[in-house]
Formats: sequence, C-alpha cells, structure tokens
Amino acid sequence: MEDRKIRVAITHGDTNGIGYELIFKTFAEPEMLELCTPIIYGSPKIAAYHRKAMNIQANFSIINRAEDAQDGRVNLLTCFDDDVKVEIGTPTKESGEAALKALDRAMTDFRSQLYDVLVACPVDNTNMSADNYSYKNLKEYSETSIGDGAKGIKIMINETLRIALATDGLAIKDIPANLTEERLVAKIKALHASMQRDFRISNPRIAVLALNPKADGTEENTIIIPAVKRSEEEGINAYGPYAADEFFGHSLYEAFDCVLAMYDDQANIPFTTLMQNDGICYIASLPLVCTAPALSPDFVNAGTGEYDESALRHAIFTALDIVRNRDEHDSPLANPLQKLYHEKRDDSEKVRFSIPKKREPFNRNEHNDRRPSQRPAQADNKNGGAPQKPDANKQQTAE
Repeated sequence: MEDRKIRVAITHGDTNGIGYELIFKTFAEPEMLELCTPIIYGSPKIAAYHRKAMNIQANFSIINRAEDAQDGRVNLLTCFDDDVKVEIGTPTKESGEAALKALDRAMTDFRSQLYDVLVACPVDNTNMSADNYSYKNLKEYSETSIGDGAKGIKIMINETLRIALATDGLAIKDIPANLTEERLVAKIKALHASMQRDFRISNPRIAVLALNPKADGTEENTIIIPAVKRSEEEGINAYGPYAADEFFGHSLYEAFDCVLAMYDDQANIPFTTLMQNDGICYIASLPLVCTAPALSPDFVNAGTGEYDESALRHAIFTALDIVRNRDEHDSPLANPLQKLYHEKRDDSEKVRFSIPKKREPFNRNEHNDRRPSQRPAQADNKNGGAPQKPDANKQQTAE
C-alpha cells in the first residue's frame, strides 16, 4: 500500500437516526485523524442540524468531491443539496432516501477508486427506496453496486465471535430449499479465504452449525455433512455439524476462528447475547472492504446525545485492519520470483521405452567375504545381561 493515510468513506445512515451522533463522537478524538482520513458522505445542512440539536462540538470541512479530501480533517462530502426535513427519532421516506443517496454516491466514488474502505452508519431497511428500487440489506446492495458478479458473505464480529450466515433474510419455511451442498461448500470456501486474506489466519478452523436441533435430520445427513467432508478433502479445517444449543451453551465457539450458521436467528441471538458495544457486520468476498456497526438507527434514543459510539469506532478499526491485511497477503503474490533452475528431463520416446540393463545376481557368499559381520555382541551374564563391548583390536568373523 502507498505510504499515505487510508481514506475511509462513511455514509451518514438514516438522517433521523443516530448516524451523525456516532460520527461526531468518534472523530472528537484527535487520534482518529492520525489513523485515517475520513470522508463523510452526507449533507452539511443535516449535519449542522444534528450538531446544534445535541449541542456537540464538531468541526468538519465541506467538500464537493472525494478528490478534495484533506488529511487531518473531517471531510464532509455534499451528496445532495435538497432541503430535507429532519425529524430526529421518526423514520420517514425522506430520511430513507437521504440514506440511499449517500450510499449511491459512495459506491460511485469507489468505482473510481477515490477511497479505500467503506463504513455504513445504521439505516432502516423498510423505508429505503428510490426510483423503483427497494433496498434489502447492505450485502445485496454492495453485490449489485460493485460486486461484478461476486457474491458477498455477511460476517458478524465482536471480541469473542465471528459468525457468518449460510442464508440471509429468508423465512424459516424457505431455508431448507435454499440449502444445497454446493452452496454450503462455496460458503465454507469463502470463509476460509476471508480468514486467510482479511484476518491473516493461516490455517483457520471453521465450525458449521446444524439446521435441526439434534443435528440428526435429513438436511444434516444429505447436505451439511457431505459439504463438510468435501471441504475437508480440499484442505479446509471444517467441523460439524454442531447442534446450536450445545455449541453455544458449552462455549465451543471459543475453539474456532469462524462459525457458519444456517439462518438469521441462529446467528443473531448468540451474537447479540455475547456482544457488548463493539459488534459490527462485515461483507466479505467483495472487492470493497465494507463494514457497519451492528446497530439499528435506534429512533427511540436518537438525538439524546448519550449514545455509545464504540461500535462505529470498531467498524473503522476493523476496516483499516482488513485493508492492510489484504495488502500484506496480496503483495508477495503480485510479483512472484521466477524459478532459478530448470529440471533436466528427457522425455524422448527412446528414453521412455528403452529396456533397462539386466542387473548382476546378488552373491551372498562373496558379499560376506568382503564385509565383516555386524552381528551384535552376546550378552554377558557376569555383567548383569549388558551387552559386551567389542574389542576394537580384534576383527569379528562371521560364524
């Protein structure tokens, strides 16, 4: 990576939620500007409204292009000039559209390589739509925008757990039909590659959870177990399937680098239970390093000025670590050393079909005449059965 600060794009999220509060508090510490150069994708008018409403001391420089971002400053990029009514604590169509406009602008700038990583502040999926487009979730949006056909995988991360989803956002009745051996193998491979490249774990251990409570159903026998075995055959340390209650009840997750859950609640409930204030979501297997705090816009507490910004700070730290890890992983592979020698081989037909020379027969008597006997010395009863030391001045002869 070039010797410069990493540029972090941060979208403001739902404008009636906690996004600007998280941003202002995160960059209130000068040390954050020593680690990265933030580019806030949002609206100066809305940012000023939140700053005044919460009486927060926050300074930012207004820019119109990501190219104009300067190190050592909080750069606020104007994504739209429209006047948007701010109703802190109330989800509205306008607040959802403002969130989507910020994401659109950020994705456009990423295609021009104007920043390094993206961190998305919380949004309300149910009110984000524009121009006949209905926003589903960050993973699907990222895939559509910059994936180039690649499929992402959502990984939820906190201090004690990394857990990914085999299916995302499906009703319980639709999950079995969407679980196939091929898809599970692809997910396991993607997790394995992400652990190696994004987190620099050379030989990751991946636990696969069962779909059914006792891990002995049809899906386990016909889909999950074969997928785990195929992954093992390809050199991946995959284990399972594990019944979810025993796996988390006995803290088995502590022995693994990542866990693959079969559906949302199977992952969300233990993740939320184990999460303190640092939980984040990471969309792996895409060209863009994209993280987000594992938070909702929390309209109930928005605007109070008392929200903990640890999750956003952790999302930024994780994104910085991942982009550095990717660079360390990819750099040696970019210009591999050429072989300094060539194997000398003769593949001509003459050599391949030539008849080997007949070997001389082995003559045991002649061999024994030329070589002294190597038979071990006999045990000496007087010395407690210990073998006698051979006399170096006398040559032993074969019996």
